[in-house]
Amino acid sequence: METVKIVENGVQAKREIEQLMGQGFSQNEIYLLAHDKNRSEDLTNALDISEIGVSEQGVFDSIANVFRSRGDELRTMLESLGLSDEEAERYEEEMDHGKVVVIGSKSA
Repeated sequence: METVKIVENGVQAKREIEQLMGQGFSQNEIYLLAHDKNRSEDLTNALDISEIGVSEQGVFDSIANVFRSRGDELRTMLESLGLSDEEAERYEEEMDHGKVVVIGSKSA
């Protein structure tokens, strides 16, 4: 089960994370992505949620992401959380426009 929210900033992301936790998602099941890698890491650390790593993506995709463009890397991460190719493409496009994607995923 995946729940995806698109937000503008960290304040909105925090609100969505709190709502996801209220819906039964744990901090280890909530992920945040932004097109800018530093922004993504900073918000993930500040909001104390999980990073998408080897356990979600698998070893191959984790290694391959080193050689991918940021857009390809983001789509792979989204797909590793259970989103379809089309959904991953749509949410990556939102990130292209400066949005932040917050995902609650029980399938990762």
